[in-house]
Amino acid sequence: MLIVEMAVTALVLTGLISTQELVSFPTQDGGVVYAYVYGQGARGVVLAHGGRFTKESWSTQAQALADAGFRAVAIDFRGRGQSRGGPDATGDEGVEFDVLAAVHYLQQSGAQSVSVVGASFGGWAAALAAVQAPGTIDRLVLLASSPIDEPEQMLGRKLFITSREDFSGNGVLRLPAIRDQYNRAPEPKRLVVLDGSAHAQYLFQTDQSERLWREILGFLSEP
Repeated sequence: MLIVEMAVTALVLTGLISTQELVSFPTQDGGVVYAYVYGQGARGVVLAHGGRFTKESWSTQAQALADAGFRAVAIDFRGRGQSRGGPDATGDEGVEFDVLAAVHYLQQSGAQSVSVVGASFGGWAAALAAVQAPGTIDRLVLLASSPIDEPEQMLGRKLFITSREDFSGNGVLRLPAIRDQYNRAPEPKRLVVLDGSAHAQYLFQTDQSERLWREILGFLSEP
């Protein structure tokens, strides 16, 4: 766990800073995804933001991953930042292709394993990607993910994380739906319920932030 503790310390103390690189890569439906790349190494991590965020929202967490020896790719989803979907895509249709494009970029640039950390909307897109391309994603972190229809088809290791009192905009507690997704997903899997009511990436702004990152980094660092 030493590597996890060092990375959390770097996160809290804003330690060493590595260079972020702006890259772009195509999606299978003819779109283009723009992303920031942090760090080096054979272990890749795709960071998929929530609906109200962009790739810049992951800068502190991406740096912590880079300090821990990962290569992190924080993407903009289509319709956010410079990214765009294919010519026939409408709205959020095809967001799973954005995630898969980032996974393939990491694989083609030397990553031996690729995990995805998806928050809320980004978790939904990451889960769709896992179902669309079984076995492509090695580990999946779903941070208060929006529910999908077929969690039974999500292969690989899975970490579900949410806060206990997280309510949706229409006043519905998210935990029961997330627990249902967890129960239906195949092993190996783990569910972590944190204190408080913060939703997805907003948890990084609370007193649960350090535990949240210990859980995520510990999961990504397991042999």
